[in-house]
Amino acid sequence: MTVASAALLLFLILDPLGNIPVFLSLLRALPPRRQRIVLVRELVIALGVLFAFLWGGKYALELMHLRQESVSIAGGIVLFLIGIRMIFPPPEGLMGEIPDGEPFIVPMAIPLIAGPSGMAAVMLMGSNEPGRLNDWSLALLIAWAATATILFFATVLYRFLGKRVLIAIERLMGMLLVAISVQMFLDGLSAYLR
Repeated sequence: MTVASAALLLFLILDPLGNIPVFLSLLRALPPRRQRIVLVRELVIALGVLFAFLWGGKYALELMHLRQESVSIAGGIVLFLIGIRMIFPPPEGLMGEIPDGEPFIVPMAIPLIAGPSGMAAVMLMGSNEPGRLNDWSLALLIAWAATATILFFATVLYRFLGKRVLIAIERLMGMLLVAISVQMFLDGLSAYLR
């Protein structure tokens, strides 16, 4: 996997376009200046969490006596479920009920930006090819920067594209995530059967 393909995969998993309506509804009650502060804080927290899983994932797997194949299969299943929810969203939204007040860590940083599938993906990258951690870090930074840029211009994009186009893009990303998740599952299963 190249840095570009890893960055694209992580960008699809982070799903900034699908998160725009949720982020706008979460931040609507705050003044514009506070919205930017909260968004930066949540993006930095999410990046820190993803880096922790990227660099410490291998050790966490060893500590819990988990094999890479089981994480690949589990990551594929979680990614599949999130992809299905993106294609067929429940009435309460992709991540379920969201608490009132200013968001702190939950639900913006975790699980909207750094969700289970993102954590599993970076953990797999880091543990499968630990010699390329710098490449995976660069891919994560590229995906995160693209996500941050899109979320900073969420209001403009929402006005420009409209709700229907954003929903269509989210469903398309969901279909891509389902395909990627099936591949992750099959890779883990074939590695286990070997």
